[in-house]
Amino acid sequence: MTSDRPVLGILLMLVFCALATMGDATAKVLGGQVALIHLVTLRFVAQAVILVPLVLATGDSLRLSRRGLRLTVLRTLLHIAGIGTMISALRFLPLANAVAIAFVMPFIMLLLGRFILNEEVGSRRLMACVVGFVGTLLVIKPSFAEVGPPALLPLGVAVIFAFFMLVTRQVSREAGPVALQAVSGLVACVLLIPLSLLGRHIGLPPVGPLLTASQPWHLLVLLGALGTFAHLFMTWSLRFAPASTLAPMQYLEIPFATITGFVVFGDFPDGLALAGIGLTIAAGLYIVWRERALARPVERPAPAQP
Repeated sequence: MTSDRPVLGILLMLVFCALATMGDATAKVLGGQVALIHLVTLRFVAQAVILVPLVLATGDSLRLSRRGLRLTVLRTLLHIAGIGTMISALRFLPLANAVAIAFVMPFIMLLLGRFILNEEVGSRRLMACVVGFVGTLLVIKPSFAEVGPPALLPLGVAVIFAFFMLVTRQVSREAGPVALQAVSGLVACVLLIPLSLLGRHIGLPPVGPLLTASQPWHLLVLLGALGTFAHLFMTWSLRFAPASTLAPMQYLEIPFATITGFVVFGDFPDGLALAGIGLTIAAGLYIVWRERALARPVERPAPAQP
């Protein structure tokens, strides 16, 4: 069993934040150049091509029970929908705004756990959810004024990935995280490649220019590799540090996105959006702190000596 090495785990999580942000930036660059169906398809093709040989080389198994396969198909459909919605959002919104709005997902997960899984959620965590939603609304307001309803797309991303995480909880006992992602990549290929090749013939709208030989293939390959390796680094980070230690680090993805958006696209959130981002991060970190506090064992006083 791997012993805890929290510094290494945190460094790996920071690499995840950087790679995830670079992947979002690459998707934003490609959003107006390649049809959405092709972008999402190539993203999952890369996932399968990278992870299936890795799983086989490590001697792991790709076999799942019937229940596990059904849940994996559902998880993959949610993953496809989430990535497709995020790429669509990035066509309209600055990178930092889209990422910050999507970070309402932990609050949605908390509420889903309360009302769907009957998990206990205290009043203080519910209040943190309210604060987080207020922060998200502050980010959405200037974006909505500028681009209209597409500003709500990252909310859809958050809802989709909240359900994605709930399904992942259910299927995580069926396979290791890398094997699960490999199978998910294969399932996505089976679902998406026919749609990508035959979409025009079945009336599927391309939502962007069709893929041609003149497209920036190096960026398309990079998009798939960044998404896949970002997940691997997150998985590896959890081998060396507990989730309670790493969860706050994920919020660094927002400042990473802010810096990347400014450097690459010249975008920077306005004062209202920055205030909303700050509220969202603060509420999320409070929930993480509260979860850690509740997870600590209660120290009982030692019995009195006779």
